[in-house]
Order: sequence, then structure tokens, then C-alpha cells
Amino acid sequence: MPGQIRPVSPVDETPQAMRTILDSCVRYGFCTNTCPTYVLTRDENESPRGRIALIREMLASDAPPDPASVAHIDSCLGCLSCMTTCAAKVDYHHLIDHARAHVEKTYRRPLADRLLRRLLVLLLPHPARFRLALRVAPLGRLVRWVDPRLAAMLDLRPVSTHRPADLRRARRVHPAEGERRGRVVLLTGCVQRVIAEHVNEAAIRLLCRHGTEVVVLPQVDCCGALTLHMGHAERARGSAAFMARAIADEHDRAPLDAVIITASGCGTTVKDYPHLLAGEADLAKAAALTGRLACDVTEYLAAKGLHPPVDAVRGVPVVYHDACSLQHGQRVTKPPRELLTQAGYALSSAPEGHICCGSAGTYNLLQPDTARTLGRRKAEALHSTGAAIVAAGNLGCITQIGEHADLPVVHTVELLDWATGGPVPSALTGRALPRRTPDPEPGDAPTDAAASGGQDAESFW
Repeated sequence: MPGQIRPVSPVDETPQAMRTILDSCVRYGFCTNTCPTYVLTRDENESPRGRIALIREMLASDAPPDPASVAHIDSCLGCLSCMTTCAAKVDYHHLIDHARAHVEKTYRRPLADRLLRRLLVLLLPHPARFRLALRVAPLGRLVRWVDPRLAAMLDLRPVSTHRPADLRRARRVHPAEGERRGRVVLLTGCVQRVIAEHVNEAAIRLLCRHGTEVVVLPQVDCCGALTLHMGHAERARGSAAFMARAIADEHDRAPLDAVIITASGCGTTVKDYPHLLAGEADLAKAAALTGRLACDVTEYLAAKGLHPPVDAVRGVPVVYHDACSLQHGQRVTKPPRELLTQAGYALSSAPEGHICCGSAGTYNLLQPDTARTLGRRKAEALHSTGAAIVAAGNLGCITQIGEHADLPVVHTVELLDWATGGPVPSALTGRALPRRTPDPEPGDAPTDAAASGGQDAESFW
């Protein structure tokens, strides 16, 4: 029977922290209706509740996990929508990360899976390698028929980038305009630096314009999020340790006010460094400092306030897409909306805002069929608002939604940059944009059932 728990093996070596999480699930089932894979399949094993039962069995067994259990764990997006609605506050975030690491250590995947996953781990977290891979990717059309996942990778490859990748290894400081009101490190992202450098440039302009000195540390490649979510926990901890030390060194040079993140998938992991690097005594201080300083760019700017907007953006209809890592992983929902409204845009929110778009890190590369279904569903929801632009705070979402929606998808920071004197975002160049009276309806804000009411809210309950 799906979800039925077998007796625990006498050689149960489940870590106590994981056993505590497993035991905290009381199987209410509120999580099922907000879980994208359960909503699509109505299969109990494709729900958080069902996966928790499978993980309990897997961790308690002295045998490698069976292929069916691995498939159900692999099909989890890690969107954490279940945590927003869970009445018992089950820490599914750390449980699914641990389960993925256990699978990678104990399960021998089929050869094609191993090669594909190894390729992603070797390329994506390393900007120079990734840029080279993009240059030779057109040759992949000759072998795209080998595996649908390979075809998905080629389909999601950007046709062109707006700016050349900035792979310089030197520390750079961008001075504040006018009186300095803050000093931050901007994390430019391993993938974003290669295919969306324009987002980093917009963030630097926006922050400097609002009195913030911006330090860029390009020698820091990856925060560890990509490898962590693929089950390579040790590799992820290595990346996190390197970044935490670099942040601590910069803070020692001169105190930092924040570590700014424009890719929310990274933000969820960086804020969790104290947990990820727990047990590393020599890193405890650096991990705590980095986790404490880490914030989404909209969180930082919401506290500072925006300059008056330019007339060109007033009333332009924008629908805001909540990245799962931002609304569920970090509980940040209000700052992006408040800033876009302050900037003069006519803001709306799409129905089913709690349902993932299907990006989920490398999910749309490894699970292309489910990702495609979710991407189309998300595109339909966004189109239903009648907006002219989709705003999002995560590169993965921007790429995924852009594949399925006819609307331009623009990073929130680019729209804020434009509204306060920056250039028109490249995705909007040459477009005639309609205008509305910026008067958001009360229903535009996500309800508590769909998303948390802000960063301080712990859950729907």
C-alpha cells in the first residue's frame, strides 16, 4: 500500500536529527494539495507524506534503496511548498537533502544517469567550464536523440547572452553614488554570471544608485546549492566553506551590511550555511556571519527605500512570479511586491502562485516531462492576468517560464533599475508596453494558504 511503513531494520542507522524530522510528520496531509507532483499524479508516493514514508524505510534499511523509491525521491522538486502549509512544521527541507545524499552514496544509478549527472556537476558550478560548454553546445544537435534529458538541456540553452560572461578573478569595488549608506558583497552566481550577466550589472547600478558600495568577489564560483540538491553534500560543503571564508575575510577588511543575492535558489542555501557547515568548528563563525548577512536584493532595498520612479514605467502592467526558493525557502513575499509597487508598476499576482514552475535547479534538465507540464501550467496562469511583463527573482524561473510563456520574463532587479533611472531591460527593448492605473486589488497579494505573509512568518499555520 502506498505510504505504508514497514518495520524498522535492526541495523537502523538513521541519524538522530533525521529520525526527529521523520517522527514529526503526523500525516495530516495538508501538504498533498500544495505539492506539484501530487497535484499532477494523485500518487501518494509523489507527495511529501508519501516520500517521508519512503525515506524512513530507506534510511532504516541496511540495503541500498530500490529503484522505485529513488525515482520518487528524484521526482521531488524540492520546492518546499509543503513546508509552508505543514501544520506540524516538518523540516522537509533538510530531510530531502539528506535523502538525496544517501541515494548518491548507496545507490548505483544506470550508466546514462550517472554520466548525465556527472556532467552537470562538473559544468554548472564552474563558470569557465560552463561557458565553454555553451560554445560547443550547438554540436549537441547531432546526439540530442540519445536521451530526452540531453534534448532538454539543448532546448534550454540560451540562444545568445545579453552580455559576455565576466570571469575575472580579481576583487572589484563599485563605489556608492553620493553619500555611502551601506557596504555589501554581491554574489554573482555560477550560472548567472555566464548567461545573465545583465542581471548582475542591473543589481550593481541599482545598489550604487541607492548609496551602497558593492564588492564583487568573482573568485567565489558556486555557493553549493546546485551540488547539494543533486545529492553531492560533501562537494556542496566544500563550496560553502570556500564562500564563507571569503565573506568573512571581506568583512574583516571592512564591515559588511549584507551579502546580496539575486538568485533566490542560491539564497536559500547561503542563509542555511550554519546548518550546512555544522560540525566544522573552524568554520562556525564564518558560516554564522554569512548566514546572518545573506539576504535577497529586494529585502535589502525594501529597508532602504527607492528613489522616485521615472515616468516611463508608471502603470506598466507586471505580474510577479514567486520563486519557490524565495516564498517557501526564505518566506520572502512582501518586499518584491512593495518595491515594484513603489516603482510605479501596475502589479498583479497569478493564480496558483504556490505551484512550482518546474525549474527547481536542475529539475527541468533531469525531469523534463514533469517540468514541461508545470512550465505550461505556470505560463497559462501568468497569461491569465493580462500583464505585459513577468517579473521574477530567480534565473532558473526566468529561463523556465521564458521557454513556455509568450510574455517577456524580466528579473525584478532589472525592473527596479529601469524605474529608478537605469536602462530599459534588454528583454523589453522595442516593445510597446500598455499602461494601467497602478491600483492593485486586495486579492493580488498571495493569501496565507498560497504563500507566507512575509519573511517573519513561519508557515500557513
